[in-house]
Order: sequence, then C-alpha cells, then structure tokens
Amino acid sequence: MATDTMIKLRLDVDYPYPSRLQSFIFTALNIKTSRDYVKNSKIIAKMVNESPEEVMAYWFFTPQTTPDRELLDLMHPERHEVALHVATKPYVEWENLEKATGRKVKYYTVHGTARLLARLMWRRKLWEAKAPIPKEFPLKSFYDFPTVHLDRVCYDKSREQALQLAKESINKGEVLHVHPEWLFQRGTLNHRGPYYRTLKTLLQVDTQFDNLAVRKRGFAKVAKYQEQYEYVKDGYPSDGFLAKLAERGVDIYSFVERTWCSPINAPSSKWLRAEDNIALLQIIPYSEWLAKVGKKTRNMIRKAEKSGVKTEVVEASEQLAEGISRIFNETPIRQGRAFSHYGWRPQDVKRVLFATANSTFIGAYLEGELVGFVQLVDGDQITVMAQILSLQKHWDKALNNALVAKAVEVCAAENASWLMYGRMGNHPSLDNFKINNGFTKCTLTRYFVRLTKKGRLATKLGLHREAKDALPNWLKGSAVPVFNWISRTKVRIKR
Repeated sequence: MATDTMIKLRLDVDYPYPSRLQSFIFTALNIKTSRDYVKNSKIIAKMVNESPEEVMAYWFFTPQTTPDRELLDLMHPERHEVALHVATKPYVEWENLEKATGRKVKYYTVHGTARLLARLMWRRKLWEAKAPIPKEFPLKSFYDFPTVHLDRVCYDKSREQALQLAKESINKGEVLHVHPEWLFQRGTLNHRGPYYRTLKTLLQVDTQFDNLAVRKRGFAKVAKYQEQYEYVKDGYPSDGFLAKLAERGVDIYSFVERTWCSPINAPSSKWLRAEDNIALLQIIPYSEWLAKVGKKTRNMIRKAEKSGVKTEVVEASEQLAEGISRIFNETPIRQGRAFSHYGWRPQDVKRVLFATANSTFIGAYLEGELVGFVQLVDGDQITVMAQILSLQKHWDKALNNALVAKAVEVCAAENASWLMYGRMGNHPSLDNFKINNGFTKCTLTRYFVRLTKKGRLATKLGLHREAKDALPNWLKGSAVPVFNWISRTKVRIKR
C-alpha cells in the first residue's frame, strides 16, 4: 500500500474465542481457558508487528477478554495501546484492566447489544442496551474520532471495493474499526466480516498467502497455490509457514514437488503422498521443435497462416482486455462444461489476468480482430501456459495450434527451459492435442501436510483429494460426461 498516513485500528474485543457459541457459553459461565483464548487478536497483533507500514492499534477489552500474557507480550507499546470496552461497571473494569495489564488506560468505548439474551449474559439490566457511563468518567471517549466499520464494509462490498474504501479512509485520517471475531468468518445478523485479506493487504503482511486458494473439502479446509502459481516456484513449506496456516484455520496444506528442477531430498515421513502430473515440454530451438512435431501439427500451423491468422506478443491494454472479454463471453459452455470465465468484463480481465506477475500475452488476430490469446507466466525454471483460449466460431482455422507454436517460439527466444500446459489424464481430446504439440506427461508427487486433528481425520476419509483425482484411470473416461453435466447444472441453478 505504501502510504505516508498512519493506519489507525480500533479493535473491539467483545468475545474471547473465534467460535461465537463457545464465547457465549464461556462468557455466561464466567469461564476462561487457555485454548484459543483471544486467538484472532493474537493473529492481528502479529500482523501489526510485522507490518512495514506505520500502524497504531487501539485494543478495547471487556472483563471477559482481558489479554493473557501471550497477547500482552505481542502488544509492543509503540504500536499497541490498551483501552477499555465497558461491559457493565466502568470504574471497576478500568481498575481491573490496568492492574491485569500493567498499562495506563486512556480511552474507552462501550459494549452494546440489542438482544435480551445477550444482556442477561453480560449481567446487564434488560432495558439497558449499553452500560451507562458517568458524566465525570475521566477516560476519553474513542467515539470522538471519525471511524469506518471495516468489518461491515467487507461484508457489504467486494474485496476490491472494501480495499479502496479503506485506503481512502486512511488517507482522510479515519480509524478502521473491526472486531477480531470476524477476522475469518462472516456474520449474518450483524452483517460483519470477513476482513483478513483486506487487512493483510493494507498492512502489507502475509504476502506468502497472496495466491493461496483455500477450499472446503467436507469439514476440512485445504490450502494450495492457484495452478498458475503452484508450479512457478517451490512450495516446500517452512515450519513458520505451516504454523501460520494452522493459526488461520487451515487443516491441510498441499503442494507439488517440482522434480524437473528441485527434487526434495528428505520429505517428512508424516506427509501424505499422491501421484500427480503435468504436461511438460522441454524448450528447444523453434525450428527443431517444428521438425520434431508430427506432420499433422505442422499442417495445422500452416493452415492457420493460410487462413490469415497472425500471432504476436501484445502489451496488456484496454483494447486487449476488451478482446479477451469478448472471447470469454462467446459461450457459457466450453469442452462440454460450464465455462468459469463467462460473464467476465474488461475490468475483471485487468483485475485478475493483468495483475498476474511476470505475464506475457500472445494474441491471435484475424483481420485485426483478437480471436485467441495465450497468457504465459514466467517462473523459476518453467513457463506456465496459464490461459489459452480462442473463439469457437474460428476453430476451423487452427487458432490454438498457431498460439502454441508462437508460445514455443517466444520461450525459445527468451531461453526458457520448460513450458507447462496444464495436466494430462482428464480430457482425452485435449491430451492428444498436447501430445501432438510435443508435450509429454511428467509424473509428480503431490504432498499433503496435515496441520490439525481435523485435517488428519479428513485424509483418513479421503476428503483431501478432488473427486476426479481419486477416481481410477479406467473410470475417468466415462466419468467426464457426468462431471460436465454436474458443472452445467450447477451454473443453470445458480443463474
């Protein structure tokens, strides 16, 4: 983000645990345990400490969320200030908070609730949504500062909109107000959260998670890098990386061994293994590649040339974004299944595709119109063909053959080592196309690192693997139409 304006955070620590139910029960019974106590607050405190930005966090604690020793040790005075979130008795709670933390308290806010059951839980009078504050109460009210409710913004807006609004608020000197309990989860009645991704972008921390995709498999959360990033650099995890993932609620971390350039010498015996693969082409001079591929492929490349198709490297631009958007929106169905990019606008193309680091775009043009494109992502000893797509109405002109040929030519000119074109084994016709263009199946090992008890149980039940990967090879061919039908049906129902 790189701003000269200080980021000011107001954190109302209403409840002690990430689980709302656990917090309600333990608050009602006045119980505290060390397990997961103020867990999300500790995560945020670490994020603040690691941030290269100028940050000040104001922490407002209730009697039920008084920071323990671990959280206090994280709250360095130059970036964290302890404050009071009044629950019922302002003077008593103020005195107890200063005694428990050894910190001078200057500010207060008031915990409020609209529900009668919650008022009983907090031992408040039924007609009191908030505890009354005496007029002579000496602490300064934090309500005097202009404030934006970031967790509510993240509930109502897209991530990009929330980030932009937050940046504008910071530049105006406003305070960003959040509740730690909604860091990862989404509220319903109170319309708050999740705001972790927005906050980490503002603070410029946890960048190693930027391209990490977390998906729910049954009851477990499995994290792995998005495909165009998973193969461009080593995913071998450090202990600190795994600890952070577990802290953020991930149960299983999955990564592949990049055997063509950096095999793992001594993988942990605790990691589960499964066979995976990619379609890989070792880059050789373009003329040699052209001689090596079959006659059919050379004829298809010549057919594209005779049809007037021209391929060239193009810069990311408004015109390219509009052209790619037209290709995406030609049809909602591709290869028999629902097409995930259907409906993308030019701004979506710029936001996602153009934001991918180390990208090169190759366009196929017919009479000046973009009719196909390739996105190449350059990584460590590999170039990944992240996107290759063309207009179906011009498939008779061998557009994809021309695009692959140009991609090989570009990689050879830049002395790239390897070119990757997705996986093999799930689409017979596409597999044949890859083989005809010189790609071979490279077998890899995929590792699954179990981070929690839930993750260990999920792997025993086989939930860590996608259904298409768990199927035996002899069954995949007949299962493809079923998966395609399910994909199309889901989209129809959604629309």
